[in-house]
Amino acid sequence: MRNTLVRSVAAGAIALLALTACSSERSADTSTGTNAGGSTEAAKGFAADALIGVALPAKTSQNWVLAGDLFTNGLKEAGFQSDVQYAGSSTTVADQQAQISAMVTKGAKVIIIGATDAAQLSTQVEAAKAAGATVIAYDRLIKNTQALDYYVAYDNFKVGELQGKALLDGMKAKKPTGPYTVELFSGSSDDNNSAVFFDGAMSVLKPQIDSGDVVVGSGQTEIKQTSTDGWKAENAQRRMDSLLTSTYSSKTLDGVLSPNDTLARAIITSVKGAGKDIPVVTGQDSEPESVKSIVAGEQYSTINKDTRNLVKQSIQMVKDLQAGKAPEVNDTKSYNNGVKVVPSYLLEPLIVTKENVVEAYANDPDLAPLTK
Repeated sequence: MRNTLVRSVAAGAIALLALTACSSERSADTSTGTNAGGSTEAAKGFAADALIGVALPAKTSQNWVLAGDLFTNGLKEAGFQSDVQYAGSSTTVADQQAQISAMVTKGAKVIIIGATDAAQLSTQVEAAKAAGATVIAYDRLIKNTQALDYYVAYDNFKVGELQGKALLDGMKAKKPTGPYTVELFSGSSDDNNSAVFFDGAMSVLKPQIDSGDVVVGSGQTEIKQTSTDGWKAENAQRRMDSLLTSTYSSKTLDGVLSPNDTLARAIITSVKGAGKDIPVVTGQDSEPESVKSIVAGEQYSTINKDTRNLVKQSIQMVKDLQAGKAPEVNDTKSYNNGVKVVPSYLLEPLIVTKENVVEAYANDPDLAPLTK
């Protein structure tokens, strides 16, 4: 998102991560056509000025802040009343559970949820459904409930694939032949997308690790070893500091898989602080500071997941539901939340490096000036 599953994996079995990645949340069989409908109930329509609830996580990245502003303004422009709420803490889901329950009580006709913890909202989603609301998961799939109607997101498994490919491409551009020594970072364990990003990246990196062309210097290849609690920059920087001290006193670090821009900049700060050359570092979200870093030749890549388009698609779903139409979806096979395959609308992510940064943000009024 410029704005951001169900498979048990044996501990330590990194091979399974790559071989079965697509089925952890996203199955290998993907519908590429455009399908109308997908909800288990026919759309019934509702008042044009109805209340629409939007429950978002804590403001842990610039893109969640942007999303809230876009939802507030976009829903108002569309004629709806809106109740846009942020969870107050990145470490607890209690705030969001209470906020969703309050939206149900207020009579919200649609509730859009960017989950703080995708595994702990089923009770609230089911209560919303029972009250007659349609529930849309935004960016993060909500797990283990039949009551979830739709999912709208960028294709997050592909995001991971693009990050893995960017890591390899960037290292090869700096050093044509391997082996390459890397470290792996993943997002917060309570974010459903963290595993999807990691699995996507490992589907690209695992064959290179198996062949010996890529070596994880610390040996930390399991997602539980690489996770970053709360997506917090300080946690990523602390882990990178530790890795540099324990593993890279005399060894060269060629690349770091970072799942987003906030963590990428923290990793780069750590490397600079240690007086070492900056490795190839991936990212995601097109945060302004990271776009500037890419232009300056420090951070290697980011992923453009324009939040404006994601919010726009979500609001279009609301408009369709209000008019009594089934919202458009383009994937009805891939995203299984544990009890059902959720009809989804997936947007296409774009990898951005210094080579295409000007073109990638040419139509973005906020980021285009940073590329000059």
